[in-house]
Amino acid sequence: MTIRLRPILGDQISDHLASLREAGADDVYLFAEMVSETEYVQHHPQKIIMIFSAMRHFAQRLERQGHRVIYYDFEQNPPASLTDALHRACADSHADEIIMTEPAEYRLREELAAWPGSVPGSVPLTVLEDDRFLCRHAEFAAWAEGRKQLRMEFFYRDMRRKTGLLMDGADPIGGQWNFDSENRKPPKQGLDIPRAPQFEVETITQTVAQIVEENLAHHFGDVAPFHGPVTPDQAHQLLNFFITAKLPQFGDYQDAMVANENLMFHSQIAAAMNIGLLDPLAACRAAEAAYHAGHAPLNAVEGFIRQIIGWREFIRGIYWRFMPDYATHNALAADRPLPDFFYSGETEMNCLAHTIQATRQTAYAHHIQRLMITGNFALLAGLAPPAVNQWYLEVYADAFEWVQLPNTSGMALFADGGIVGSKPYAASGAYINRMSNYCADCVYDVKKPTGDRACPFNFLYWDFIARHEDRLRSNPRMSMIYRNLDKMAPDKRAAIIHDAQHFLDKLTPRAK
Repeated sequence: MTIRLRPILGDQISDHLASLREAGADDVYLFAEMVSETEYVQHHPQKIIMIFSAMRHFAQRLERQGHRVIYYDFEQNPPASLTDALHRACADSHADEIIMTEPAEYRLREELAAWPGSVPGSVPLTVLEDDRFLCRHAEFAAWAEGRKQLRMEFFYRDMRRKTGLLMDGADPIGGQWNFDSENRKPPKQGLDIPRAPQFEVETITQTVAQIVEENLAHHFGDVAPFHGPVTPDQAHQLLNFFITAKLPQFGDYQDAMVANENLMFHSQIAAAMNIGLLDPLAACRAAEAAYHAGHAPLNAVEGFIRQIIGWREFIRGIYWRFMPDYATHNALAADRPLPDFFYSGETEMNCLAHTIQATRQTAYAHHIQRLMITGNFALLAGLAPPAVNQWYLEVYADAFEWVQLPNTSGMALFADGGIVGSKPYAASGAYINRMSNYCADCVYDVKKPTGDRACPFNFLYWDFIARHEDRLRSNPRMSMIYRNLDKMAPDKRAAIIHDAQHFLDKLTPRAK
């Protein structure tokens, strides 16, 4: 009898793992709540609750189906690391072989690379590619080979052709691939934003929440209230709610921001999808069906599908093509420490205060809040990429390094020098004022470029443009901005630089 150990990681809560196919009756499933996974960064407590609870629900379901399960929990001598868990499980199960699906993050791949599978007497390890993603590693490498620039738009078109989503034969439905220009409406008064379902916190989740409260409450973020999905059924309920109640207006208002309305018309399914509770292609098919049924407009459905088969798959491809060097990129030589208010939320800048405080409460912010509020500030202020990347990884429930790092270093910070984005996504207060209602109640005046109570985004923006002139002036997409800088009066430019330096010097770094 051959006993195979089949480990299931916290972001692999799926019946569709490659390593679970062809499992035998004597095979053993391993789950481990590892200390290293809670300590390499201080994850938001609600993220840890979601993952541990989802793991326990999945393990319970496998046991009820008659499978043998080894579960190392966080209460009783948890494994220090993945390899520690594997060593212990091999001894406890008398396994002859380990078969697992590849980890999604580089650090865990490196840990597995040191597994002593070739040492006499050790248990051999087989690592299978994670085919829950739509684009295999070799497929992305072939697509990227020989291209001077890797742009998501062209990758996305190939993924549309591959999946057939929103296609009419060889052509995109509607006659164009991308309807992003229709998805930038500012918020209007009286928007009726549907309330997402809140799932019952049953015994397993209650137990996990208590463990997190007792051991990890010092992490950034509130432990309660937690009402997120922890089973596939709950994740599908959340998806169905989005398709029915939010998708029709998602396209129009996906970039809009409203104080005290953190979710807007976004689906909030990324965390469930990233740990395996939702299948990406199935989510896209559900949105496509809503379009064909006349329930949701094309701009909304295309925008939703693009986020999944476009950005999600593209970003993962970038991560694996350029790691580990990608994590060290700092093209703009940014080195300022992260301000303390990124953790406290205590700042007079209303947009930042609302975004950070909402993230503390929910472990969530939508993509424009991440890119154009916290990310834009980090870019303009020259915050050090390692500190910013750590923060993004800590505070969001859907943040795993493969998706977080390229989005942060590439899109938000331009630290990769243009691998992901063709230009820095820098903006003044005018953009925030147009796309939100944050500015109305802010102590700063978004109309003032400099001086007392001028919106810091205004002078920080032009200071950033002037500070990086040598690098960015030659970028064709920045030419109009530098023409405007050239027209600026010397005294105004001097005032901008003065105000920016004065503001940045007053920032309080986070205590070590």
